[in-house]
Amino acid sequence: MAKLVEEYDVCVVGAGHAGCEAALACARKGLSTIIFTVSIESVAMMPCNPNIGGSSKGHLVREIDALGGQMGINIDATFIQSKMLNKSKGPAVHSLRAQADKNAYSSLMRRTLENTENLVLKQAEVTDLIVEDGKVKGVRTFTGATYLSKAVVLCTGTYLNARCLCGDSITYTGPNGLQSATHLSKSLVDNGVKMLRFKTGTPARIDKRSIDFTKMQPQFGDEIIVPFSFTTNPDEIQKEQVCCYLTYTNEQTHEIIKDNLDRSPMYSGMIEGTGPRYCPSIEDKVVKFADKNRHQVFIEPEGLNTNEMYVGGMSSSLPEDVQHDMYHSVAGLENAKIVRNAYAIEYDCISAVQLKSSLEFKEIEGLFSGGQFNGSSGYEEAAAQGLVAGINAASKILGQEPLVLKRSDAYIGVLIDDLVTKETTEPYRMMTSRAEYRLLLRQDNADLRLTEIGFQYGLISKERYEMVLEKKKEIAKEVDRIKQVTIGANKNVQALLSELGSTTIKTATTLAELIRRPELNYDLISELDSERPELSWDVIEQVNINIKYEGYILRQLKQVEEFHKLENKKIPDNFDYSKVSSLRIEAVQKLNKLKPASIGQASRISGVSPADISVLLVYLQQKGKEYE
Repeated sequence: MAKLVEEYDVCVVGAGHAGCEAALACARKGLSTIIFTVSIESVAMMPCNPNIGGSSKGHLVREIDALGGQMGINIDATFIQSKMLNKSKGPAVHSLRAQADKNAYSSLMRRTLENTENLVLKQAEVTDLIVEDGKVKGVRTFTGATYLSKAVVLCTGTYLNARCLCGDSITYTGPNGLQSATHLSKSLVDNGVKMLRFKTGTPARIDKRSIDFTKMQPQFGDEIIVPFSFTTNPDEIQKEQVCCYLTYTNEQTHEIIKDNLDRSPMYSGMIEGTGPRYCPSIEDKVVKFADKNRHQVFIEPEGLNTNEMYVGGMSSSLPEDVQHDMYHSVAGLENAKIVRNAYAIEYDCISAVQLKSSLEFKEIEGLFSGGQFNGSSGYEEAAAQGLVAGINAASKILGQEPLVLKRSDAYIGVLIDDLVTKETTEPYRMMTSRAEYRLLLRQDNADLRLTEIGFQYGLISKERYEMVLEKKKEIAKEVDRIKQVTIGANKNVQALLSELGSTTIKTATTLAELIRRPELNYDLISELDSERPELSWDVIEQVNINIKYEGYILRQLKQVEEFHKLENKKIPDNFDYSKVSSLRIEAVQKLNKLKPASIGQASRISGVSPADISVLLVYLQQKGKEYE
């Protein structure tokens, strides 16, 4: 009996945050693309926290936008509260976070997919990879249909062999009770892919009408809303925002948890997978931070058209009756009605050391992957990888060089380099502390750093690229002017400085020197600058940061120069490290297994010492001509 056979340039498996970005990138680059999902209703679904951005994650969203991705545009259109985090600290760690109307977010992304040229959305479970002679040729679905393609991007999220646990109750489903994908893992293993088992979890959802908000602290959004996307007009998104709330667990909560730890799948041995270190369950918090008598709990709306509220900070896999007592012990939740129980979810994924920096499998040509399937956690981390995987799948077909962002280029570069270089033993989460050059990789300058790359790869219009070039010119021109303008020590100047709480000056000084004072900035000294031009707020922001932090920025730029020297020392794909006699055995094993692309990447592999790198540098220098 004949089975359906169709042909596309690219098949994308999974329509979560990674899959959506991958499929859109391929289609927008002109390639015929099909994206598969086990449920059309799960497109860009938020199965856990109803927000986009946050510390370091906001950087990723801005970078996705600067490269031509969709996440920033989508959240700007569907947010219900927005807040810039860490404003009391320096600009390197400022990070935007927005509460989403999760149903509106998903619906808008689905409409975007459905109305993108060259893109087909298909509800089907992919069960098999078609691989011939080490090259991927397409996929097969559960119904037996064959979809031939030149590249495949795997973005399976938490669906592979997924099971959800609430106490000793186990359902073999994906998140939110949706169908899991139970066949693809075997096909991957049969094709030599090594699998891992990870777990994550989500807290209960409760009925807003049953919450006593008077016992909680309101958490408001910013008065002036800053958009995620550089294409969004800030004036068009200023609106009334919803309120979130803060409460705390207490000693009674912790006693309830401790008394029932033996009933938690995490501690009874029922859960096999490794959970996220930086987003632990409430059971984990109580056990690992036994000295703390309370933990923060954020109550956040899931959307404008639902009464469901997300209980942030109380993820759990405890049994239903324990959850009932535990949540009811929290101030303001004494009479809470649980709409959906908390649960843990286990799923199959991979260690991304099997991938190149382009997110293509080293041993299967044309097969790319992104998102939680790569051992990461978080919507933003997933979308960033999906975008890069999609760009590179398309680039491979089109004969273009792959996009590989360095650690000095973007948070996305740090994220992917960590995943493909370090053997992840738990779900990976992006953090500002992971970025060595975070003063250069600020969320506010993502467009200046990455728009040109997005343009080169065909995802940014010429008009948008030229606007960024003009912005760069305006910034440079104004920084130069500010450094040249000298202010005398007259009475008016002294009076203004005193009024602003700054020490007076005895001799003439430049505006730049005044801006560098901690208590002053570009805006505050406007009265001293009679020739100041009219500039947009984002140009002013860059001028202020570039002047105020110039010394630190120059220092990091020098560090980047040294970093590039090692990154530019390439290692051939066929290099056999066992021939380097002075390398330690562990280094030989790790290097032969991971096949780093450069000396820089080799130096970041666990188990490879600085002495090993020195030996490797000398050997490559001596044998260099053999590899040219």
